[in-house]
Amino acid sequence: MGMTFEDAVAVLTGPGSPFEIAEAEVLGRPSRIFTQIPPTLRDLFDLIRARPADDVYIVFEDERWTNAEVLESIDQIATVLVERYGVTKGDRVAINMRNFPEWITAFGAVTSIGAIAVSVNAWWTGPEIEFGLVDADAKVLITDRERVDRIGDRLQALNIHGLVVRAEGELPAGCDHLADVVTPGATMPEVEIHTDDDATILFTSGTTGVPKGAVSTNRGVISGLFAFACRTTVEALRWAPDTPPDPATAPPSNPACFILTVPLFHVTGCVPVMLGSVTTGARLVMMRKWDPLRALQLIEREKVTNFVGVPTMSQDLISHPDFAKYDTSSLKNVGGGGAPMAPELVRKIEGSFAGKASPQLGYGLTETNGYGPGNTGPDYMAKPSSTGRVVPIMGVKIVDPNGSEQPNGEVGEVCLSGPMLIRGYWNRPEATAESIRDGWLHTGDLGYIDDEGFVYVVDRIKDMVLRGGENIYCSEVEAAIFEHKDIHEVAVFGLPHERLGEEVVAALQPTPGKTIDIDELTAFLAERIAPFKIPSQWFVRDEPLPRGATGKILKREIRDLVLDGTF
Repeated sequence: MGMTFEDAVAVLTGPGSPFEIAEAEVLGRPSRIFTQIPPTLRDLFDLIRARPADDVYIVFEDERWTNAEVLESIDQIATVLVERYGVTKGDRVAINMRNFPEWITAFGAVTSIGAIAVSVNAWWTGPEIEFGLVDADAKVLITDRERVDRIGDRLQALNIHGLVVRAEGELPAGCDHLADVVTPGATMPEVEIHTDDDATILFTSGTTGVPKGAVSTNRGVISGLFAFACRTTVEALRWAPDTPPDPATAPPSNPACFILTVPLFHVTGCVPVMLGSVTTGARLVMMRKWDPLRALQLIEREKVTNFVGVPTMSQDLISHPDFAKYDTSSLKNVGGGGAPMAPELVRKIEGSFAGKASPQLGYGLTETNGYGPGNTGPDYMAKPSSTGRVVPIMGVKIVDPNGSEQPNGEVGEVCLSGPMLIRGYWNRPEATAESIRDGWLHTGDLGYIDDEGFVYVVDRIKDMVLRGGENIYCSEVEAAIFEHKDIHEVAVFGLPHERLGEEVVAALQPTPGKTIDIDELTAFLAERIAPFKIPSQWFVRDEPLPRGATGKILKREIRDLVLDGTF
């Protein structure tokens, strides 16, 4: 067997090592940084230029994009942004589309010219998209047919240019078809970008229910990315066999290949999966939307080695009636993050794949560029309820409500630090000061650390439902429901769900003398919030909802009553 976790970390992060860590000041705060990482996302995407031009990088349905074709698209979009729309360093350019190859090339173009890539949720409704564009003060929106139809003619009123991919026919005023404005042979514009310049904005909801733009610098994104790589390499060292396999008798090893099952506007899809493939040269197989049967077909056809998604997707895969019909032996790792993984699912993953794919789980946030404690392999089998450990570029501590650090085993708020943290929230200094204090991100999650450094997350402080990896803030849904004229009071909360982890439900009291048509209420909400936020169960009663002495609705009591069938 290989070496201990601590020994592997020491080998990889010491002076002169591939993941050397040194002390430095980042954004005015002392921090531990990787010394060998590319300084900017432009430098990261330039790694593709050193690879064989004809090698396939992206597979999307029946399309196969070579390295040369990806670079051509990046350079063309960058040129259009600069020369046609006047985008300069620091301008915000929004990307709002489903998982198309052009999402990746748009992101590469935006960040390579020093602009800030704003990832807009592709499931948002028109008003939600408009909120994101206005909040970020976007200059250009790169989008697709479905999304541009949602936002419609509002783009011109907002003075935002639209650049539309994979669309046919007439577009709203102020929008261009990408194919009509690109120049063959365009080269990447020259621009000076610095490590601590802003690079990305990803939206994350807050306890107020209003999405906040989480701003990361080039260093922040790349530090999170390389922290994933460091941890992967640590685990490879730890579990390496004492005697290397004989190349003459060992089965052939498949080249690294990721399957993208989650949206690119989410930090998991963007950083560890998409940017991870940019960094390593792994082939990236993109799914248009999640479908477990299609995933099985692609895993077999493309010899996928890494499956990263929310735990529900792993469950969908294993539970599919045709699972045994497909060759999944190429898989080395199956897992992801976004929600806890039930211990039973960990055991199922360990025993279900012919290639002995290892289960894995990560606990990361948008605010940490997706990186956080991770658990995999034999550690995960031994401690399936833990989210794992971190490599030392990240700090972890548990604090009580007064901010005092808790000893091992004591539950408190999980706090994280390191250069992968966001710079803050776009134009929200109060929210930034509330979340990041003295260089520590206060996650709003409750947990503890054991004596071996394994982190356990046990509950959430925030009023939030985690549905299939999506953070849904109850106050946002409640606010939308309250817009209906016949609602007197409402409480939105989560109930356990076998596949999704949690589902959104609502208890409400109608305005006295009124009745509620649930189908009509659901249609009403569909115009205001994304479908995944709409409650799947409704509990209606004519009497007031339970309240405490302070007048606050007692959601936990309502939830307990619902679960035992007495509400």
